[in-house]
Amino acid sequence: MGRVKRGVAASKRRKNVLEMAKGFRWRRSKNYVAAKEAVMKAGKYAHRDRRAKKRTNRRLWIIRLNNAVRLLELTYSNFIAMLKTKNIEIDRKVLSQMAVENPAIFQKLVENVKK
Repeated sequence: MGRVKRGVAASKRRKNVLEMAKGFRWRRSKNYVAAKEAVMKAGKYAHRDRRAKKRTNRRLWIIRLNNAVRLLELTYSNFIAMLKTKNIEIDRKVLSQMAVENPAIFQKLVENVKK
């Protein structure tokens, strides 16, 4: 059986890690051991923050909706409850975009929900 030399695979793996660490500061961009740790940590932060982004966006939409609905003399919770009783299924993202970009249309929607 022939001998297997693994230098190519190892150098490719190291090169990929250093490529991912490009733009990191100091030793973390040049030294493989430090770069590997930094890339792993960056991946954890990226995964965590992709989840957190969804939460923060939803909070923003709710805040926008609450402000828009309060101008029309309702509260957010009452507005959402009325939407559910009328079986209107529009998500908070679309509602908040409507409130910001098309206030007249949003006002008509609120008036229809109030009836």
